[in-house]
Amino acid sequence: MRYKITAPRKVHSVIDLPASKSISNRALILNTLSNSPFPVENLSNSDDTQVMIDAFHSTSDDFDIGAAGTSMRFLTAYFSHTPGERTITGSKRMQERPINVLVEALNTLGGDVEYIKNNGFPPLKIRGKALEGGDIFLSGGISSQFISALLMIAPYMKKGLKIHLEGEIISAPYIKMTLKMMEEYGVKSEWEGNTIKIYPNEYKPVRFKVESDWSAASYWYSIAALSEDSLIELRGLREDSVQGDSNVAGLFLDLGVKTEYTNDGIILRKNGVTAKKIFHNFVNEPDLAQTFVVTCCLLNVPFLFTGLQSLKIKETDRIEALKAEMKKLGYIIRDSDNSVLEWNGERTDADADPVILTYEDHRMAMAFAPASIKLEHLYIEEPMVVTKSYPHFWKDLEKAGFSVEE
Repeated sequence: MRYKITAPRKVHSVIDLPASKSISNRALILNTLSNSPFPVENLSNSDDTQVMIDAFHSTSDDFDIGAAGTSMRFLTAYFSHTPGERTITGSKRMQERPINVLVEALNTLGGDVEYIKNNGFPPLKIRGKALEGGDIFLSGGISSQFISALLMIAPYMKKGLKIHLEGEIISAPYIKMTLKMMEEYGVKSEWEGNTIKIYPNEYKPVRFKVESDWSAASYWYSIAALSEDSLIELRGLREDSVQGDSNVAGLFLDLGVKTEYTNDGIILRKNGVTAKKIFHNFVNEPDLAQTFVVTCCLLNVPFLFTGLQSLKIKETDRIEALKAEMKKLGYIIRDSDNSVLEWNGERTDADADPVILTYEDHRMAMAFAPASIKLEHLYIEEPMVVTKSYPHFWKDLEKAGFSVEE
């Protein structure tokens, strides 16, 4: 399937953003561990969250989580703690995404997880049991989802858990989100220096409502920045959010977008002032990188972005995907050290009718859709990948005046 996207001349719209996938998936784990009688309110309707819901309601011991990376990591840890023998697998790409760090950590803490095919990768056989816990040493450079997966089951380990993080910690806001949510369910933590301590405990049932998704807001920030005339209200966002991606407000201020907070969410307005060049370390908000790269190029704002090491192991190699697809739009982006992207203004001939490949990556589709504002039109291949996190994205674009044709 392919969509042809044509942008309107102005974008004045009110959008109800989806619930946060990151918060929803954590809430499902915590709610289940607490044996809560209260359902989580305002759950995300994303594919990833639906996979988690299906897993908790399933009577089978064999799980195929498709392309849901968060679910693979969180459920691997959850099943390790839960009595019973299970297998868990995923899509072809998921079976290429390393999970050895989590598996080795779980086994060190008393778990019994083994690889079914290739060492270091799903599918996995998990024999759940009570975990001993204790001390574990992990690189701060690994995916925060590995760390969050361990933290959420830590209160049920006999000795609790002490995680010693070595080196620079990437995606720290996601770890803080996990700890904050654990606290809402009655379990406190200690984070001193690079060591996180969780003592043996139990979660308490609470009523929990998921806030809207700041990552989803980033595409609307891009639309606001690229449009000549834009006024966009995004409902459901909180200024005091636990989401690290709420930093999008500060990032896009450098691209001429001002954020006004209201009781219902935020309003985006253009202030017309853009930076001459942008330097930013995305180590705390890697999911915003694709959108910001596309927007900067189309606004002709050179950049040097660091802290992108986790992009290599996402749904696709996002660094290579960005370079390939931006070249179709006429921009030459350079990368180095597997963690740096730079654009110094270098251009090449653009494709006459660019077709953006999405690489089974929801964020590729949504990051590039706003580029249609600066083009006569733009084609997006396999557009329904957006269901992974923002199922009604294309309907919201149409609501805002975009033409979306199959």
